Amino acid sequence: MEFKDSQEGLERFNRRIAIAGGFVLLCFAILLGRFFWLQVIQHDYYQTRAEDNRISLVPITPNRGLIVDRHGEVLARNYSVYTLEITPTQVPDLEATIDRLAEFIVIEPKDRRRFKKLMDESKRFESLPIRTRLTDEEVARFIARRYRFPGVDIKARLFRQYPQGAFASHIIGYIGRITERDLGRIEEREQEANYRGTDHFGKTGLEQHYEFELHGTSGYEQMEVDAGGRPVRTLARTAPVPGNNLTLTVDAKLQQIAEQAFGDRKGSLVAIEPATGGILALVSMPNYDPNLFVDGIGTADWEVLNNSPDKPMVNRALNGAYPPGSTFKPFMALAALTLGKRRPEQALADPGYFNFGGHMFMDDKKGGHGMVDMYKSIVQSCNTYYYVLANDLGIDGIAGFMTQFGFGSRTGVDIEGESEGVLPSQAWKKKRFRKPEQQKWYAGETISVGIGQGYNAYTPIQLAQAMATLANDGVMYRPHLVNHITDTRTGEKTYVEPQPLRTLPLKQAHIDVIKNAMVGVNQEGTGARAFKDAGYVSGGKTGTAQVYSLRGQKYDREGVRKELRDHSLFIAYAPAEAPRIALAVLVENGGFGAQAAAPIARQVIDYYLLGKLPPGAAPADEEAKEADE
Repeated sequence: MEFKDSQEGLERFNRRIAIAGGFVLLCFAILLGRFFWLQVIQHDYYQTRAEDNRISLVPITPNRGLIVDRHGEVLARNYSVYTLEITPTQVPDLEATIDRLAEFIVIEPKDRRRFKKLMDESKRFESLPIRTRLTDEEVARFIARRYRFPGVDIKARLFRQYPQGAFASHIIGYIGRITERDLGRIEEREQEANYRGTDHFGKTGLEQHYEFELHGTSGYEQMEVDAGGRPVRTLARTAPVPGNNLTLTVDAKLQQIAEQAFGDRKGSLVAIEPATGGILALVSMPNYDPNLFVDGIGTADWEVLNNSPDKPMVNRALNGAYPPGSTFKPFMALAALTLGKRRPEQALADPGYFNFGGHMFMDDKKGGHGMVDMYKSIVQSCNTYYYVLANDLGIDGIAGFMTQFGFGSRTGVDIEGESEGVLPSQAWKKKRFRKPEQQKWYAGETISVGIGQGYNAYTPIQLAQAMATLANDGVMYRPHLVNHITDTRTGEKTYVEPQPLRTLPLKQAHIDVIKNAMVGVNQEGTGARAFKDAGYVSGGKTGTAQVYSLRGQKYDREGVRKELRDHSLFIAYAPAEAPRIALAVLVENGGFGAQAAAPIARQVIDYYLLGKLPPGAAPADEEAKEADE
């Protein structure tokens, strides 16, 4: 029995040994198979992974394209600076690290606030600047201590610079750190790969509209790195391609004269070349310094700009909608001729008011202008003539004609965010108001529309485009700021060809009647004082737009707050025989058009046609010399 038990135990033991041996062999087979899979089958994959760990692909941000005026004067350029940057994911204690850095590099509270804001807006694995524009001494101090700060490094970055500060800021715009909204635009254009390593994006103005022309094509460096991720040597390099340069239609000197002419007053000016639509000057005052936004604007600076009652960030030329006042009258007169409601010689008696339904619409001249024909109605700016005319045309007749000139619609200028303004009509009022009693158009509302008041509200660029169209005998061009785009690799220039939007169905004889009357304005009418001894023949029209309703009371300029005073407007073109410039000027709360807006127009036209500088202005060559010194 004992022998039998021993024999069975031995067999059980051998079976266990065999099973264990088989299991061990199976494990070795699995390991060998796995080794074969990893080292033979997956060899190329893991070799690539290893190379990726050894080699880092570093994007190289391209040089952003320049922006220059029509004569080559630089308005936006780039410069290289050293920045102290932190990669948050590689730093265990950010606050402690920044405190230690501040022991030998100046880091101000505003730098900390900006860094925190950038962290909130950016991906955490990105390196973010805690200090920009480091001096050579600061760079040297950090390099000597670099080993103590993992995740912190010095980088050379290109920064945008606007060398003339606030000058033409509403044209040029500014760039800022890329946000989620910007990433959406990048994805729409399928430019994600090209923007790797890029931190900034155009936010407003030409910087925004032509972002993908200005940006360029990113380059790459293949860098061999150590175990800590620090670069050891460069293995290969693909150079970036700089962005394309923009050459504008804008004349920088003309722009400067226009801005200086406003002084500390608020307002806007838009000057256009009638035959092309090229914008010669676009002014919105007050302006702002776009350099403040390049590094990320500080809280204090932003509060000053954002809370200013003068609203310097608003582009009044494109976004400000104002009643056109009497600058509307030449277009009303042209509507009357075109629609057969008036003949040029047809006159009416002006007693100084127009009685409509028992309501007295007063003329600006007590006792009236006597007998008034179309020429006199424009030259002396007779309100009564246009009260009657508006009633005869009707609101939809007015709107139908004025829409041809672009009133109440965007011009299509190459800057984002343009407002439509308001061209009133029965259909507009039904859409504008919710309550049925508010939607009804009353005949009395038409009367004020005839003199550019009431619901009328247009942007300065719309007024300038309408003036340019009239000066160009009814041919309308799309306003544009860029003359051509230069490819920085080949030097090839792509011109922005003048784009005629439409030719208005107007009779030349009717246009000539209106233009003749506008010449009369500057020779013997409301604009005569501003254009005395001009040395050229010009056409114009003054305008004064009420900011609030007088409700039958007499306007007392000195008796109202400044912000409630009338706006001053002026539209003009010159020379009359072959117009080269057409413009619209608006001075907020400036009073009568002849008093504030017309003198600004005179300075601008004097320089553009004659090269004549206003008193106190330095010649362009002297300014260039001073800038070089």
